[in-house]
Parts: sequence; structure tokens; C-alpha cells
Amino acid sequence: MPLLFGEVNEATVRVLQRNGCDVIFPKSQTCCGALNIHNGESTAAKQMARQNIDAFLAANVDAIIVNAAGCGAVMKEYGYLLRDDPTYAQKADRFGSLVKDAGDFLAGLGLVGELGAVKMTVTYQDPCHLAHGQRIRSQPRKLLQSIPGLTLVEMEGSDRCCGSAGIYNITHPEMSRHLLKEKMQTIALTDAEAVVAPNPGCMLQLCYGAQQYGPKLSVYHLMDLLERSYSAAEAASHK
Repeated sequence: MPLLFGEVNEATVRVLQRNGCDVIFPKSQTCCGALNIHNGESTAAKQMARQNIDAFLAANVDAIIVNAAGCGAVMKEYGYLLRDDPTYAQKADRFGSLVKDAGDFLAGLGLVGELGAVKMTVTYQDPCHLAHGQRIRSQPRKLLQSIPGLTLVEMEGSDRCCGSAGIYNITHPEMSRHLLKEKMQTIALTDAEAVVAPNPGCMLQLCYGAQQYGPKLSVYHLMDLLERSYSAAEAASHK
């Protein structure tokens, strides 16, 4: 996420801070290992998991906030990944219990502060690793519906894969393109100006789809729109 969508990380931090959270970044953290797991590289993934466990547990945090659905799904399962490691199995379970999707966390916390108008019609794509992997469906919608001026139009089959699926769009490009074309056709039926997908893999896939099939369609992360709403309220207060 920092390399591809660094602005999403920045927006996430600002939204969390606006909601009373102290945000820290353990310097020794590393990749979550999700792509390694998708590619069958379990040894590398386990080492990454151990490094992250050490980094975050040493920081004594109350929650580990993740804004990428694929990363969050894997990090919550570190306990299973390291179940046979006598040194890390228990710590991995503890780590997994602290991992929270950013949208889920904020919905549970309850947004504080004034939200400004974001006049836009959007539709929502359920990332597979969020809807199916973590059973998080209503929480992102709740947050979107809390933004003044924003209209959420549901698409049919919002939890049907967009074709990204980790590294599926690399290993099975033809089927991935087929799924993407179907998804873009479904999005077009909503007449939405933008699609919201809180996962970088989905965002990349949908950005490509917008270039191919819907050049007027924008792609946003949930945190982008929340930060835009907070910024709009702040700007209005200074007028």
C-alpha cells in the first residue's frame, strides 16, 4: 500500500487521528506475506509474520489497523500460519486478535467530529478478502452513508470477484479480464460516478477496468472519501 497508494495510508492516519487515535508505525514491520502465501511460499510468509509479530507486540498497541483487505485477512490468520511454531503460536494468536480492518474499526468506534458534504454518487465493491474472508460487509457501507451529500447505489453482485484476487490476475490473466469486464458492465448499470473498494488489489484492477471500459469512472478507497468529508467540514468552518 505505501508504494502503490501512499495517499490512502496518509488519509487513513488522518481519519484515525481525527477520531482520537494515536497512530504509530513500528519501524521493523514488513510485508504481511499475503502474496507469498498466494504463491505457495509459506516459509517466506512465516518469517514475515514473525517479524511483524515481534514489531507490533513490542509496541504494546491496542489495535493493529489495516486498510488493505487482503493483508488484514492474512494477518488475522497468523495464528494458523504459525500453529506449529512453539515459540510463536501463542503470540501469533494474540497478534491476530489485535488486527482490525480500518473501516470495521471506525464503524465500531463511531465517527466523531463534523463531516462535510461530498456530492458524489458511488457504488461499493466488496473485496473478497473483506466480505468473504473477514465477514465485513455492512460496516463500510455504514461509513459511506454517514457522509453528507454522498449517495450510495448498490450494484448487483457486489461481492462477486473483480478478477484481482491476490495474484490471480497475473497467474490467470484471461479469466481475470473476463471477470473484470463483467464487473465493469455491472458498475455501469448503477450510473455511479465512482466505485469504492477498500483493497489495493481491487483498486488496481478497477482502475485498469476504468481505463478500458469506463474512462469517466473514478476509483476510491473508503478512507479517501472519509478524509475528503472531514476536510470539507474543516474548510467550511473557516469561511
